[in-house]
Amino acid sequence: MDAAARLQVIRELCSYEDRLAGTDAERRAGSWLAKRLRDGGRQVEVEPTHVHPQYALVQAAHCLLGLAGSLVAIASPPAGFAIVLVTAASMYFDLNAGTYLLRRLFFRRASQNVVSPGRRANAPARLFLCAHYDAARTGPFFRPGTIARFTRLARLSPLPLGPFRILFWSLAALLPVLGARLAGADSTLISVLQLIPTLILLVGILMLVNVELSDVVPGANDNASGVATVLSLAEELAPDPPENLDVGILLAGGGECLMEGIRGFLRAHRKELDREATYFLNIESVGCGEVRYVTGEGHAVSFGMDRRVIELCDAVASATRNPGRRPGAQPLRWGFASDALPVRLARYPCTTITTIERGSLVPAAYHRLDDVPDRIDPGTLDRAHGFALDLVRALDRDVGRRHRR
Repeated sequence: MDAAARLQVIRELCSYEDRLAGTDAERRAGSWLAKRLRDGGRQVEVEPTHVHPQYALVQAAHCLLGLAGSLVAIASPPAGFAIVLVTAASMYFDLNAGTYLLRRLFFRRASQNVVSPGRRANAPARLFLCAHYDAARTGPFFRPGTIARFTRLARLSPLPLGPFRILFWSLAALLPVLGARLAGADSTLISVLQLIPTLILLVGILMLVNVELSDVVPGANDNASGVATVLSLAEELAPDPPENLDVGILLAGGGECLMEGIRGFLRAHRKELDREATYFLNIESVGCGEVRYVTGEGHAVSFGMDRRVIELCDAVASATRNPGRRPGAQPLRWGFASDALPVRLARYPCTTITTIERGSLVPAAYHRLDDVPDRIDPGTLDRAHGFALDLVRALDRDVGRRHRR
């Protein structure tokens, strides 16, 4: 599949407008992908799962409870401290695809993962090529000016920054302040230290509610480009399959509600997936910019990707940096998260391949209404596809060497 064919896949997937997680448009998109894989001769299972598409309201509720706890603490420090502590724990687990607390109070909708197993079940290791196919809502944070200002702020930070990370740590910052109130301290300094994170939470509530009221984006780069690349990789590997890898496909729904689709897949298959011999390669937003491979990510805190997989990425990137060949990929550690996060937290080796324009913090047209097929760069699609293919071949050789030993 060449770049033109991948662009056609992107256009067809984007024709399913408003494919928000849990909607009829997402289900129809999943059915179309399943049919396309079956027409290509692959076995396909459409696995049902449940998601909470209103992720922005869930996080707004966390911020609202934190704000309420801060105000309650003025009159009753023990009650305010307890509210903030429970809310911070709930938000931490929620952002890390763990046990849901507050999210359980919100309604669920049916979604589905399109899963195509590999054709070499007796191979020493298994590899899933992953991409989510649903689309996100836009909102005021994703406007170009806001993203530019946030990028400048992130450059000043020694640690990766993301919007959820700022909100979570603002909530967590209230705990020592309210603990001081609980111990009897009450001064102007305590009030100022309490006011700053409280105001940040208030702004977060307004921004998140606005996201929930916003339109659904076309999602050409994020993430029809990833889906097209996964399908292209599978087609290219079919006539000359890896010797030591059983290559399957996982097209997840619910990616834009904090990775609930792939989280559901991992929970459903945890007994049959060997953590030592199951790899995941996630492809996300590969339609514009320079190729990056993720070494660490997370909405609340950073989690590093598998060391051996990153070593292979480094080796492939160094090999493709020669003059006359495509530009080599660069490592990326960011304060956002992709479908690789729940995979890594489940202790499977994985990474994400993405593309970002030089000087940017997020992929091109990230969660914007102008994320349309016409903005996709065929050259970038080729470079990301080439890097991912080289990485699969490198992983195959590495698994073979270790299996022979």
